[in-house]
Amino acid sequence: MSDITIVLPVKNEAKNLAPCIAAVTALGPIVVVDSGSSDDTKAIAEVAGAEVLYFEWDGQFPKKRNWTLRNYKFTTKWVLFLDADEFVSPEFIAEVQSAIRSTEYVGFWLNFTNYFMGQALRGGDAFRKLALFRIGVGEYEKIEEDSWSHLDMEVHEHPVLEGTVGEIKTPIEHNDFRGLKHYIAKHNEYSSWEAARYLRLMKQQGPGWNGLTERQKKKYQNLAKWWFAPAYFVVSYVLKKGFLDGAVGFHFALMKAIYFYQIRLKIKVQP
Repeated sequence: MSDITIVLPVKNEAKNLAPCIAAVTALGPIVVVDSGSSDDTKAIAEVAGAEVLYFEWDGQFPKKRNWTLRNYKFTTKWVLFLDADEFVSPEFIAEVQSAIRSTEYVGFWLNFTNYFMGQALRGGDAFRKLALFRIGVGEYEKIEEDSWSHLDMEVHEHPVLEGTVGEIKTPIEHNDFRGLKHYIAKHNEYSSWEAARYLRLMKQQGPGWNGLTERQKKKYQNLAKWWFAPAYFVVSYVLKKGFLDGAVGFHFALMKAIYFYQIRLKIKVQP
């Protein structure tokens, strides 16, 4: 029996959920944490054999992933958090099963192959996250949002774990089937969250700042500077070879640069 529980935090993921569950079923039991989907998400999860939990956010800590860590009665030693637009391969499953069989690591970084406009990207800014870890060794960083955020799930928060972490090299396919319209709307929400968090971090410079990773600190130190967005484009498209993906690589790097420029503008206009 697998020693991993797969947790899928979702809302209106009917277009992605069925293939996501089908791909990961062989790894372990699946728990879908739904926050009021208005589409067929819940029915799809139940038909696929997943356990479904209902989550309603009150605007304060904890949000969806931490709520699950604190309230769900896990029967496994490990948890893997996946989004519904993330699809694992048999090779990924085999590597994970081998990695957790005998290890001193408390968690693992996961690598991803990004898809944009239906195309797998070979270049550009690499995407990875710490989403596989032992239950009880930590949780996602705590951010006191006090209703200033409308995001009910940890998106930019990172797990804070007690112990050393390793890496799973086989990539996960990150491919959202909801299209470009959803991508743009999602990043509009994310940029508002980033701007609001930036303003609070710059005012406080306290425990919240000290808990950031070095990459996060560099990002927040420079987010409001005029050159950050164009510099991101140059690094992603040129230095990290986003140009290998042709026009789609250009569009992807440009959209990400626009995202960072949106954050800067929102920082400037907020009180």
